[in-house]
Parts: sequence; C-alpha cells; structure tokens
Amino acid sequence: MPLYEYRCPSCDTAFELRRPMSEASAPAPCACGAEAKRRLSVFASVGGGPGVNPAPAPTMQRGCGGGCACH
Repeated sequence: MPLYEYRCPSCDTAFELRRPMSEASAPAPCACGAEAKRRLSVFASVGGGPGVNPAPAPTMQRGCGGGCACH
C-alpha cells in the first residue's frame, strides 16, 4: 500500500499513513480527533548534472547466464 502524508488543520500535526489508493484523498483521523488533509508529497532525486558521467549500462546476457546450453 502507498504511503501518504497528511497535516491536521486543527493541531498542525503532520503524519504519514499507509492506505489503499482508493482512500488516498479521504480525510485521515488525527490523534487530536480532527480530520487531517492529504499533503502533496515531494520526491527528490540527486544525481547526474552537467559534466557527470552516467553509470555504464549493464551488459546484456542471453539465456540463463552461461550455466546451461541455451546459448
């Protein structure tokens, strides 16, 4: 199940909750008793920029890797 972020408008508490995608936008119960609203999650990826060489691509193997006669 996906992990979603919520913030309570009453007590300003932020928390995460695992729930089905079908319930993602539904309000989540906060510990204070109020209904928290879903926040927009931000994903950050660090890596390649100008002048950074990407990792080499893996070599392609045929068959099962050489342990049999399927080549």
